[in-house]
Parts: sequence; C-alpha cells; structure tokens
Amino acid sequence: MLSRRTFLIAAAAAPVAGAMATPALADTPEIYAPKGIALKGYDPVAYFKDATDIKGDPAFATSWKGAEWHFATAENLADFAADPDRFAPQYGGWCAYAVANGYTAKTDADAWTIHDGKLYLNFNKSIRRKWLQDVDGFIARGDENWPSVLTA
Repeated sequence: MLSRRTFLIAAAAAPVAGAMATPALADTPEIYAPKGIALKGYDPVAYFKDATDIKGDPAFATSWKGAEWHFATAENLADFAADPDRFAPQYGGWCAYAVANGYTAKTDADAWTIHDGKLYLNFNKSIRRKWLQDVDGFIARGDENWPSVLTA
C-alpha cells in the first residue's frame, strides 16, 4: 500500500520520466554531411567532368548550405562556386532511392548516377542497381517527397 508521501513523489516524477522517454524529434539536415563534410569529401564537379568519384582536397573547399564541400582542383571549386545547384547532388546528397521511398539514408560516394544532367547518390551499389531499374519513376517519387522527408 502506497503512503501519501510515496504517491506524491511518484506523481511528481511521472511527467519528468515521461518527458525523458519521449525521443527528441529533430529535423534532418538538408545536406548529408557526416562530420560537416558533404559527399564525405568527394568532389561533386568531378562526377560531371571526369565521370568518376574523386576525393577532394580540403585545400580547395567552400561552404554551402551549412556543409563544407571539397574539390580536387581550384578549377572545380570555381565551377561549383559559380553554380552550386548544377553540381550538388539531388536531395542534398541523401540516398535518392530512400527519398523516393519516403525516408532518408546515408550514401556511398561510389554509388552514383548522373541522369538528365543531375547527380543522384545511393546507399550502396546494391541499392543503385535497384535505382537503375526505374530511374525516372524513382525521380518522380523523390521529387514529390523532397524535402518533406527531412521532417518525417
């Protein structure tokens, strides 16, 4: 049997305990940037110019949309600075397949596709194979879901 004092202490603690058990809901950042570095340090311009994933050099860096972007050359940095929307990956660098399916997921720099002049990244090469089965359909769904998936 609870004493009045025990009951009052338990009643006072219940709202605090309930608040601690509730997960904090925070918006997902627009740019997927582990440790503040977009594309895990890979050069977004190189995907277009060199058709490959090339690690950028922190000596050639800029800040855009709250993330640091690295480039392999000063020329690539200048190209990005002149038109970042042209070179930045779609959906902030989050997995395009995931965004198309209503959620966010990290990406792998070597699981990428350029389609209609835009860069899309995927979680890994296995997911990229799924992505390639219906790129236009996934893009249509991804465009519908973006950016609302950041607050889902």
